[in-house]
Amino acid sequence: MYCIELTIKLSPMPLVVQRKEHEDAKRLYSEVIDSMKNGNPRLLELTCEKVEDKRITVLVSEITAVQIYEKTSSSTSKRPGFSLQQ
Repeated sequence: MYCIELTIKLSPMPLVVQRKEHEDAKRLYSEVIDSMKNGNPRLLELTCEKVEDKRITVLVSEITAVQIYEKTSSSTSKRPGFSLQQ
């Protein structure tokens, strides 16, 4: 499972949707980045493959960061974000 995590201005909690396939996750990540660059569309609606009825609509101008990472069930999974530890 792959997570696409959005950080929203003035919000302490990120918004997360999940994709089963890496290619689908990369496609969504690119769509969010393109929307941030262009400001189009103004609203971005995201769905989640893990929770089928989960839908999120976000104002593109409020997105401050987006990241993609693989969610694994093991305790040694890589933490999201950037760190100096490997």
